[in-house]
Amino acid sequence: MRLSGWLFASLCALATVATAHADPLKIRGAWVAPVANWASIWLAKKDLARHFGKSYTFEPVHFAGTPPMVTAIANDQVEIGDLSFSTLPIAVGNAGMDDIRVIADEFQDGAPGYRDDTYDVLATGPIKKIEDLKGKVVATNAIGSGVDVAMRAMLRKHGLEANRDYTIVEAPFPAMAAMLAEKKVDLIPAIVPFALGPQYKIARPLFTVHDALGVSQFIVWTARKPFIDAHRAALVDFLEDSMRIEHWYLDSKNHAAAAAIASQITKQPPERFGWLFTKQDYYRNPEMLPNLDALQTNVDVTKELGFVKSSLDVKAHSDLSLVEEAATRLQ
Repeated sequence: MRLSGWLFASLCALATVATAHADPLKIRGAWVAPVANWASIWLAKKDLARHFGKSYTFEPVHFAGTPPMVTAIANDQVEIGDLSFSTLPIAVGNAGMDDIRVIADEFQDGAPGYRDDTYDVLATGPIKKIEDLKGKVVATNAIGSGVDVAMRAMLRKHGLEANRDYTIVEAPFPAMAAMLAEKKVDLIPAIVPFALGPQYKIARPLFTVHDALGVSQFIVWTARKPFIDAHRAALVDFLEDSMRIEHWYLDSKNHAAAAAIASQITKQPPERFGWLFTKQDYYRNPEMLPNLDALQTNVDVTKELGFVKSSLDVKAHSDLSLVEEAATRLQ
């Protein structure tokens, strides 16, 4: 009995040591637009992340658009895909990742009273209506992105089809305004934070994302089911910390400090961020719950435009139990 007790105590001690020295789970999160995407400003408030460095670590990874993330997710180069409504069905239907799950909200475009991104033309130029874009060149950040799909959907409503009636070129968001000013393109997407900079004073809106799609669940956080199943506890810790960080940014008392962080990241003066995390900005659900009904509608539009052969059941490809559990910890 004494030997058995000694062995049991030894094994418990070894297990405790192994647990204490276990490496935290490495979570890499994708992002595209500075400030607009949480991953770009997450580490600036890691002091609020109670589980950071313990159960997990977090590393933001930048992409030019959401479509390149699909390859990165497939090759295990990122764990959290910051996918648009259009790249979600592409990941499932075209890349064969049926195990992708929507786990959280990033932001919604066109929610009542909040930011609605625009597509802009030269304020003094010849484009007065959408039909005037026939034979013209329009810009997108990446073929198949949410920005791209919303633009195509609106032009289709007015009888214009890509490649037949107009030409699409890809360009990074920071270069869009200069390309419009130099008349290299005739239409550009105007997303925050870029759209609110002085370089966009040459432009005027022709239509909005809401005009094209209605309310859109524009960006969602996604992860693959095997990763969720294997690391559920650490993921809930990560989402709890992310929610705590989001609440800090959304609190109006912290606006000046948030603007200073945005200024440091974008190298723009902090006074240009008066709109940040106000109703001039995108809607972000405080509990990180996505609008799955809007997402379903958006996914269906992506199928109608021919990016995927079939739509998908958004709710069947979602697991909101993680953010729901994380939210209960903050109550």
